[in-house]
Amino acid sequence: MKINKTSNVALISLALFVALLVPMSTKAQSATAQATPPPPATPRSATFPKPVEKTLANGLRVIVVERKGSPLVAAQLLIKNGGEVDPPELAGLSNMTASLLTKGTEKRSATQIAEAIEALGGSLDASARWDSSRVAVNVMSSKLGPALEILSDVVRRPTFKEDEVERLRQQTLDDLTVELGQPGSIARYVAARVVFGDAPYGQPLAGTPQSIANIHRQDVVTYHGRFYRPDNAILVLGGDLKAANAFKLAQQYFGDWAKPATAMPVLPAGKLPASASPRVVVIDKPDAGQAAVLLARTGIQRKDPAYYQGLVANSMLSGYSGRLNQEIRIKRGLSYGAASTLDTRREVGPFLASAQTKNQSAAEVAALLLSEIDRLSSAAVPDLELTPRKAVVVGNFARNLETAAGLVAQVSSLALYGISFDEINRYITNVQGITASDVQKFAGGHLAASNSSIIVVGNAKEFLPALRKQFPQVEVIPVAEMDLNSALLRIKQPSK
Repeated sequence: MKINKTSNVALISLALFVALLVPMSTKAQSATAQATPPPPATPRSATFPKPVEKTLANGLRVIVVERKGSPLVAAQLLIKNGGEVDPPELAGLSNMTASLLTKGTEKRSATQIAEAIEALGGSLDASARWDSSRVAVNVMSSKLGPALEILSDVVRRPTFKEDEVERLRQQTLDDLTVELGQPGSIARYVAARVVFGDAPYGQPLAGTPQSIANIHRQDVVTYHGRFYRPDNAILVLGGDLKAANAFKLAQQYFGDWAKPATAMPVLPAGKLPASASPRVVVIDKPDAGQAAVLLARTGIQRKDPAYYQGLVANSMLSGYSGRLNQEIRIKRGLSYGAASTLDTRREVGPFLASAQTKNQSAAEVAALLLSEIDRLSSAAVPDLELTPRKAVVVGNFARNLETAAGLVAQVSSLALYGISFDEINRYITNVQGITASDVQKFAGGHLAASNSSIIVVGNAKEFLPALRKQFPQVEVIPVAEMDLNSALLRIKQPSK
């Protein structure tokens, strides 16, 4: 058969064209799929066991939550006070006290405590934060008794040896030296003073070099005696355990913890400063290679009815896919990351939005932080954007409850703030019920940029002219004159 070469070439060319077209079409479909990711899956309901509780004769509240699964248990002894009760001149005292608990007791040295916990295959840590101090232990369920004995020992019988106090003081001062050399850390310290002034939440939780230098062993002993007492404590146990046995062990190791004859100290509520008008503060740090830009204002209490609206509103702004990071990092390349935090506490806590950027772009980033927060309150969020951000909130919550330690931490928080334990099982439903209107209303009422302060820490000569155009009232404080011990933020110069 005679073959027409011209026709054959045409057929081959057509076949090649079709073959090339197919992968191009596939790539186009793939690109479209990447640009429009699938929506989050339908949320699954989850039911967590309800905690049970009893109060020992000495006033210690004991809460137990049973959950089968991995043979692990967590126990946390919560003291219902933290940094908010530190005297101003001794800021950081609660944190030092908690840290020293594991550094020696009447029957064990720091090394022996560490060895005893290691022999159980467990972990032990202690820390203080706003509103509470905590000591936590995590072990296999079969080791719970010995672990609680160690927990009881460090909470009730610490010795606070002079050499351990001095060692921790030097370590804390070294840590502060490092922190106060970083623009981001300085900005956070300054933000607390700007928002809360000289009120308790305004002072640094970790203290300042001056306040840490003021703390002596007797201060630690006095603090421990005032606040570490059974009628000011909550013991939460969770994981693979039975409530009856947990209560028995709690009685065995904490039942003879004597309640002091004196009543608990009556503490003033953590009041906000009388006139917390917004400020624009620049900390001039000439050697800073980049600038930290932070927007700060008051937020809400943990018990605020708008708590869930706040969680979702903050999620709209924060996280890799949140609006701040999308606008500042992904679209404009001005930062490696931008985020926000809604810190809810016993009293009203702070809302912060921040990013680090080149010194030259600090003013631009400040404007973007403000505009993105204003946009959240000025226009309803599209469902296509809202649904994934609610999924992030739910996902974070669920992940935190996957471990015994996470479950105990959640229950401890509810107990600390006087919130019903039913909230654990209502959490997902409450988040899913938040609407675009709820987010817009919350942003307008609690996040409004018009009531926000701006803090910029960096080489001021690189950004101050541009910043002054936006904010003529800017205060400039050289880092060498910065004073974190007062709301003025500036070392008082001696009068001439």
